[in-house]
Amino acid sequence: MDFNDTPQEAAFRAEAQAFLKDYYPTAEDFKGLNPIEQAQLWAKRKFDNGWSTLRWPKDYGGRDASPIEQVIFNQEEGKVSDLGDPFQIGQGMAGPTLMAWCKNKDYLERYLPKLSSGEEIWCQLFSEPAGGSDLAAMRTKAERDGDDWIINGQKIWTSGAHYSDFGILVTRSDPTVPKHKGLTYFFLDMKTPGIEIKPIKQISGTSNFNEVYFTDVRIPDSQRLGDVGQGWSVALTTLMNERAAIGGGGVSVGVKSVMQLAQKVNIDDKPAIEDKQVRAKLADWYVQEAGLKFTSYRTLTALSRGSTPGPENSIGKLVGAPKTQDMASFAMDLMEESGAIWDDELSELAGLFQGTFLAIPGLRIAGGTDEIMANIIAERVLGLPQEPRMDKGIPFNEVPTSAKG
Repeated sequence: MDFNDTPQEAAFRAEAQAFLKDYYPTAEDFKGLNPIEQAQLWAKRKFDNGWSTLRWPKDYGGRDASPIEQVIFNQEEGKVSDLGDPFQIGQGMAGPTLMAWCKNKDYLERYLPKLSSGEEIWCQLFSEPAGGSDLAAMRTKAERDGDDWIINGQKIWTSGAHYSDFGILVTRSDPTVPKHKGLTYFFLDMKTPGIEIKPIKQISGTSNFNEVYFTDVRIPDSQRLGDVGQGWSVALTTLMNERAAIGGGGVSVGVKSVMQLAQKVNIDDKPAIEDKQVRAKLADWYVQEAGLKFTSYRTLTALSRGSTPGPENSIGKLVGAPKTQDMASFAMDLMEESGAIWDDELSELAGLFQGTFLAIPGLRIAGGTDEIMANIIAERVLGLPQEPRMDKGIPFNEVPTSAKG
């Protein structure tokens, strides 16, 4: 494992730092813009100067950069930017899927540059109410009608659908074959007639997720990715990029922030940091964070050498999200009654722990639940037997459901 930049990587890091210093928007630049508009302003600056979607081909807005160069830029950008990322799905998942499966070069030239520049935003229409964690159990129907497909059904937990321009969609095109074989994958304009989007009110008070309903929605066959019935293979391309994009991040609560709080609040009239049980908790979380950090370094080393990383992203997500939830909960307990108050001005660290506590359950679901990630590690890394599946090899329309009694 190598913790240091190579000379080439160090030069690239210096170049990235110089760009960020000269071009990152000021508070005045952002004035009067909502969060989406702020992110789009920054995305356009990156695009115009060759710093957006670095790994993409130059023809589509990238610069043919190496994976480690993308990581380096992300590290440096994270030091200066606290903007949200409404482009994570489009740039991190939809774009790579289009490049891997779309055979129409005109489409690639039409959609990818605007995706790279932040001009257009994409969402991912995968999860369904009856499917749970089983993506292949989807019931949204796609029926062929000449050169079009007619879509009917419902998707749920669709992040950003209410402000997205386009979406990637997996459907059930053949219910007479086993569930993984009867799927077909499309992309579509989210303003297509027949699409209804209903934001879901979350416990955190925000509405980032949505229900999306399809009623006789027409999609041209030219917007199909992969062959008919090949949707599962296309979806795997998206999922691999999704888990890499989500990883174990997305929240800022760490052992340092809990330690900072423990120095400010008291237990038995003494700083909480002096309590043995508090110190033991902090030590456990410090060890976990160190393990995650060095595991991520293994990924960086593999990328630096041009290799494909192993299962580190699954490990990071499986360990990191529950750890963060535990720390936020513990911090709120340390604050006693005031831990129930979530206010940017009244709460410790501007309500960081309260906000994280309410938001983190979503991260334990997004990109694969804890149970799914554990199965991936067990089956694909440790070589353990697969879980028993009652629906294996059975046509989807013959799989027993609760509705059938």
